[in-house]
Order: sequence, then structure tokens, then C-alpha cells
Amino acid sequence: MTTASSPATAGSKARVGVQRFGTFLSGMIMPNIPALIAWGIFTAFFIEVGWTPNADLATIVGPFIHYALPLLIAYTGGSMVYNVRGGVVGVIATMGAIAGSDLLVANFNATLPEGESQLGQVHMFIGAMILGPLAAVTMKWLDSLWDGKIRAGFEMLVNMFSAGIWGFVMAVVGFYPIAWLVNGLMQALGNAVSWLVDMNLLPLTSIIIEPAKVFFLNNAINHGVLTPLGVTEASETGSSILFLLEANPGPGLGLLLAFTFFGLGAARASAPGAAIIQFFGGIHEVYFPYALMKPVLIVALIAGGMTGVTTNMLLGGALRAPAAPGSIIAVLLQTATGAYFAVILSVVLSAAVTFLIAAVILRASRKRDLAAMASTDDAFGAAITQTEAAKGKSSDALRNLRGGAATQADGDGGAATVTERQINNIVFACDAGMGSSAMGASVLRNKIKKAGVEGVTVTNKAIAALDPSADLVITQNQLTDRARHQTPDAVHVSVDNFMNSPRYDEVVELVQDQHEKKS
Repeated sequence: MTTASSPATAGSKARVGVQRFGTFLSGMIMPNIPALIAWGIFTAFFIEVGWTPNADLATIVGPFIHYALPLLIAYTGGSMVYNVRGGVVGVIATMGAIAGSDLLVANFNATLPEGESQLGQVHMFIGAMILGPLAAVTMKWLDSLWDGKIRAGFEMLVNMFSAGIWGFVMAVVGFYPIAWLVNGLMQALGNAVSWLVDMNLLPLTSIIIEPAKVFFLNNAINHGVLTPLGVTEASETGSSILFLLEANPGPGLGLLLAFTFFGLGAARASAPGAAIIQFFGGIHEVYFPYALMKPVLIVALIAGGMTGVTTNMLLGGALRAPAAPGSIIAVLLQTATGAYFAVILSVVLSAAVTFLIAAVILRASRKRDLAAMASTDDAFGAAITQTEAAKGKSSDALRNLRGGAATQADGDGGAATVTERQINNIVFACDAGMGSSAMGASVLRNKIKKAGVEGVTVTNKAIAALDPSADLVITQNQLTDRARHQTPDAVHVSVDNFMNSPRYDEVVELVQDQHEKKS
């Protein structure tokens, strides 16, 4: 149960920075996914090409995507920075951007010759992701200027008018520079995607997306670019292929199936369960460690992703709204009318291609991997565990052989024992705090319950939501640096796989020992 303490490199700092940015974007989008799903259901049923066209109910679709969703995102982003006050000011600012964007589009269309194709509305998703936090952080700063300086009895008056006035100012900022900036950006991104489609190069996006997913950098791409562009396209045509670029569960399934048949040790044993969770539960994070343990497998993921995108391009596969989580169930529920064959085939083919390439890689490196397994610290640790089991009890001497299995890196690169801090609150943390961390928390919670330990809570959170109340934080290896930065005083445990890690047994043993000594 160790966390490595190594000097941070420029590359790792950059990676952590992008991860943190992606997590913040995800924090604005993920809570509002139900609203996106509801909008997708409205489009599926009631637009002209829907399952049950209804001209009256279809009038909900436009205002929903143009006003409700951006304002929800703005409120969420603002409240993440400055609670309800930040959320309200963020909504006011974003309303200015929506109105400014509409005026820009109307003025541009008025200059076009009659009969020429006109621009459609630009939906302020990106504007909301900019203005919600920006309005909140500036409001928070302004409030700090007169904090403690307001005469008693005037607090409410100052608070209400300051938020209203600053909301007005930020709405003007949204109306002019932000609306202009976002309209130009969306136009440029839209033209880039159109060019990729026209040139049949859209599959090349997998070269960026698949490695980004494995290194937990996908949220910046997915929520920052693909979702806004996909929603814009879907509002005009009823569906978008962009929703499938990142959400396709096929490549991850193919990789896990390859480990199921050709993997070794714990990876092979855990792969079937991980495949079920990834494919049906939509928690893609469970396959990331399998790719990271042999990075060349990312080639198989890229090939599978490109196969899926190509299939959807050729056959017209698309979704009406984002599929979140990326489960085959969510994908099928959001699939556009007439696109089921293409979408299902894209998942099957992407899984098959990833499986075949990954199988070749795993088979080719089998002897080398077997030799490596025999000499790893994990094998040594397993031997120690086996010896303890044979003895019928744990041993301090054997525990010491683990090389400080229960340690927390300190600022100087030394180690302080976990037992120096009483562990009462264990938190699993991941990017969004919903999928993989919830699964890991459930697994450990059951283990602690079976061990008969009481008084220890096990919860799951987004890394950005971690607070000092956490005694022990469990994260996947790639995310530990960010978690440690968020809660430097907590004990941090890195795991390869939230679903099945030997670290869980060590945590259970630790809390058992602590509670026995306490009693």
C-alpha cells in the first residue's frame, strides 16, 4: 500500500494540469447529463424525423438546448467555485452570451445573399463553461474586498445589489467579447470537423482520443470539444457521430477480452469481471490499467477506435445525445432512428479489431511477461501473503519485509507509517466521483463489513471535491498526484484497478489492527 515519491517532471505536471482542467469541465457537465438525456428523449420522439412526431411537443427541443442546458452548466460551474451565489451570477453572465451570440448570427445571416445557406444558432455550452466559473471567481474576489466592512443591518442589501450589479457587468462581457470568441471558436472547430468528414479523415481522431482516455485526459476533449459540437450538430440534424468518438465501449471490451484469454496472473483473473462492468456498466476506467501495464496495447485501442469511427462514417451511425456513462445500454438508448445496425456493428468490429491486435501483442510477449512476473515485487509480496496464510496469522517481521507496505510519502521523500493516523474516513476518488470510484468504494465497504469493523466510512468523491475530512484516499495510479495535492495531510493509496486490488486487503488489515488496539 505504497505511493511512490518521485520528483515531479515537467511532463507529469503538464499531465496533471490537463487532468485537473478536464476534471473541472467534467464537474460542470456530468451533473447535467440527465438533462441532456431528457433532451435526447424529446428529440427521439417528437421532432419531424422522430419516432412519434409531434409539432407541439417538438417546440420544447429548441429552447431546451439553446437556453436550459447552457444555463444549467453555467449554474453548476459557478456553484463549484462560489456556491449558490456564484451559480446565480454565472447564469446571468451566460444569458448575456446567449443573447450576444444570437445577435451575431442574425446580423451575419442578414448580410448573406438570398438563397445562400445561413448559419444556425450557436449553443453557448463553451460560453457557459467559461462564464460560469469566471463570473463566480470574480464575484468571490469582489466580496472579499468588503468582507467585514459592511455596517450591521446592511449585509443583505449589499449582497443582493453587488451580485446583481456584477451579474449585469458580466452579462455585458458575455454579450460582446465572449459571444464573439465562442462563435468564432465553434465555427473554426465545426469547419475542422467538417473537413475531416469530407476528407474521410475522422477516424484519425482516435489517435488522440484513445491514448487520452488511458491517461485520464479524455474529459478535456470530450466535454470541452466533442459534446458542444455534437449537441450543435444534433440540434440541426437530429443526431451526431461525434457522440460516438469517445463513448464507443468496443475498444475497451476487446482489450479486456484479450486479457481474459491471453493475459497472465491477476490481470487475466480480473479481466472477465472488468469486461462486464466496462461494457454494461459504462465505467471505461476499469480497462485503463490493463493498457498502462503494457503501453504498446494502446495501438490496439487506436486501431479499434478507428475501426468503429470508420464503420459509423460509412453506414451512418450516430447518437441523438451523449451516451453517459459509455455503456452499450446508454449507447443503444441514444442511437438515432435507422442507425442501430451501424452503431452495433461499429461496437462489434472495434472490439474484434482491438481483441485481435491485443491478442497478438500479449502472445508475442508471453515468455517475457512470465519472466518479469517471477521477479517483481508483487510476486514477492504474494509469497509473503502466502507465508502468512500458512502461519495462520500475520507477522510483524513479514510485514516489515513488504518494504513499508503501509506508508505515506512525505514532503522529503521519506515515509511515515499509516498507523500514525487513525483511519475513520476512507474516500475513493476519481475524475468525476461517480463511476469507477463508486465501484471501488462498494468493494471495500463490503470487505470492511465482512471483517466486522465498525465506525469506518467508505465513500466516493471527485478529486476536486476532496476535503480535509478524508483520513485515507484511494486513487488510481495516474491520479494520485492530483489527489495528494488536494489533501496533502491524508494517507494516499495508489491502486492499478479499483475493481480488484490486493491493497484493499491491506487497508482492511490496517483498520482492523487500529480498532483492536483502540478497543
